[in-house]
Amino acid sequence: MRAIIHSCRIMITVLLLSLSLWSNSQSISFKDGKYEFGLGLGPSFFLGDLGGSHGVGKPFIADVDMPMTKFSKGLYVNVYPSEWLGLRLALNRSFLEASDDEVNLSGGREFSRWRRNLYFQSKITELYFGFEFYPTVFLENYDGLQGKFRPYGIAGVGFFHFNPKAYYYSDPNNLNTKQLVELKPLRLEGQGMSQYPDRKEYNLTQLEIPMGGGFKYYIKEDLYIGLEILHRKTFTDYIDDVSTKYIDPIHFSQYLDPADVPVAYQLHNREPFRNITRTYIGKQRGDPKEMDSYFSTIIRFGWRLNGNNSPNRKALRQLRCPLYF
Repeated sequence: MRAIIHSCRIMITVLLLSLSLWSNSQSISFKDGKYEFGLGLGPSFFLGDLGGSHGVGKPFIADVDMPMTKFSKGLYVNVYPSEWLGLRLALNRSFLEASDDEVNLSGGREFSRWRRNLYFQSKITELYFGFEFYPTVFLENYDGLQGKFRPYGIAGVGFFHFNPKAYYYSDPNNLNTKQLVELKPLRLEGQGMSQYPDRKEYNLTQLEIPMGGGFKYYIKEDLYIGLEILHRKTFTDYIDDVSTKYIDPIHFSQYLDPADVPVAYQLHNREPFRNITRTYIGKQRGDPKEMDSYFSTIIRFGWRLNGNNSPNRKALRQLRCPLYF
C-alpha cells in the first residue's frame, strides 16, 4: 500500500509539473488548437503465466494466445505545448482472459501448461498520463494539418485495477453448474499464510508503465484517424492469480470460510480435470521471474478543438486588421 501511495504522489507531481508547463507557455490556448479529444477501440492481449503458444513460455508477442483476444475501449484528452510534444490523460476499460485449454500442443514442451488446466478472466480499468513525441514534425515544411501523416512514440505512468476470476464447478461432472468466483480471497498460492511467509497478499490496484507507438493521419484540419500499439509493463505477477509453486491445500481450512474451502481445493489444482493425479505440492504452478503484462492495438479517432486552421478560426483571421497578421 505504501508503494501505491508513493506512486500516486509521483504521478500527481508529474501532472502538476506538466500543468505548470501548460500554464506558462504562451502558445497554449483553446484558440491555437492545442487541445484534443479522442477515443480508441481495439483488441487487447494478456501476457502472463496462463495459456500461450507452443513450446516453453516466451516473452511478449511470441506467446500471444490469439483465441483469447478481447476488447479494449477508452477516452483520452491531449494538450500540446508544442506540435512535437503532446501530454495525454487517458481512461481505458479492457477485458483480459487466458486459458491453459488453448495451449498449442504441437511442440510437446507445452504439455505441463496444458496439464495445469488453469483459467482466469478480469476486467481492467486503467488511468494513465503519458508523453507523446512526434519526431517528423521537424521535417514538415508546410502549414496546416490536413493530409499529414505523423508517427509518434508514447511513454508514461499510470494505475490499473484488476480482479482475477475463474469458474468453479459445484458438480465437476456437470458443466452447467459453473459459477464465476473471485480468486484473490481464496489465497490459492498461500498469500498471507504464515506457512508461506514470502508470499504476501497482493493489491488489486497496481502501478503500470505504458509505452508504445503509432501514427496519425489527418483527414481534415481538426479530424484524424490513427493506429497505436500500447504495451503495459506492470509490477505484479498476479493479474492471473498465478505466480509460484503449489501449496499444501490442508491450510485452506485455517484461513478460509468453510464454504470457500472446497472452491479453493478445486481451483488451486485443476489437474484432476485432466484425469491426472500426481504429487504436486511444492511443484511449479507459475513463473515468478516474469511479471504479467498486457497490450492493446487501438484504432484511434481524434478531434482538435478550435484550432487556427478550423473554419471558424480562418474566418476570424480574415476579418482581423492586417496590422495583426
